[in-house]
Amino acid sequence: MTKNTYVLITGSSAGIGLELAHQFASKGYNIVLTARREERLIKLSDDLMQQYGVDAKFISADLADVDAPKKIYDFCKNSNLDIEILVNNAGYSINKKFQDTSEEIEDKFLTVLGTSIVHLTKYFINDFLSRGGGRIMMVSSLASFAPPSSGWGMMYGPVKTFINRFGDAININYNSKGITSTNVCPGFTVTEFHTASGMQDKMDAVPSFMKKDVKYVAKGAVAATLKGKQVWVPGTLNKLLAFLCNALPAKILIKLSARLAGGRYD
Repeated sequence: MTKNTYVLITGSSAGIGLELAHQFASKGYNIVLTARREERLIKLSDDLMQQYGVDAKFISADLADVDAPKKIYDFCKNSNLDIEILVNNAGYSINKKFQDTSEEIEDKFLTVLGTSIVHLTKYFINDFLSRGGGRIMMVSSLASFAPPSSGWGMMYGPVKTFINRFGDAININYNSKGITSTNVCPGFTVTEFHTASGMQDKMDAVPSFMKKDVKYVAKGAVAATLKGKQVWVPGTLNKLLAFLCNALPAKILIKLSARLAGGRYD
């Protein structure tokens, strides 16, 4: 790290992103925060600077806006901020059946969870190449390994699967240049994500032994990214589930998940 080296974290005002900001700052990294809610970004940046003695910048941006990745990149360049680690974390789910959503809703969802990640990575990858390396964290999901949901959030798993493959492609093409991408694949993590997505009732139905604390997830994600791991799944049970998703037929997985996953296969 240098004085002007920063970690950029999208979706950093709440949930896993918020805890990732604390974890990186606790290790001495300067932080660039970005999310939609400016008032939260102001408070969080102040908290990080006071608690850890690091610098914390912020830019309010909505990644559903196709121009947001360029806005974020330009902010970093114009502020002379050297981004060493890019954390693609922003995301949400849709608590409706696919046939009940508009094209606009699906387009915004795909923009936030898909194309904005591609665009941000594309903007910063040339800077990483120029500086001789860099690290990327892709906050994916255990759902990326599972059969697509037949209930709420049908598109969530498929988009996360795409992100995993995109992270794999970054590693294949750029590891030799000192650039690593880590697919972080948490299962059910206790944050405000489910409340914000209108699915807290479904989260409440998940057995407690399947849920992970957000600090545990964020701490492990940071460690895995700094080590340059290609994939990190938190916890023994989640690792077992990820393995089973690759080993068992989809019909068996769906029956198993219907008992545990809070309505994903209603």
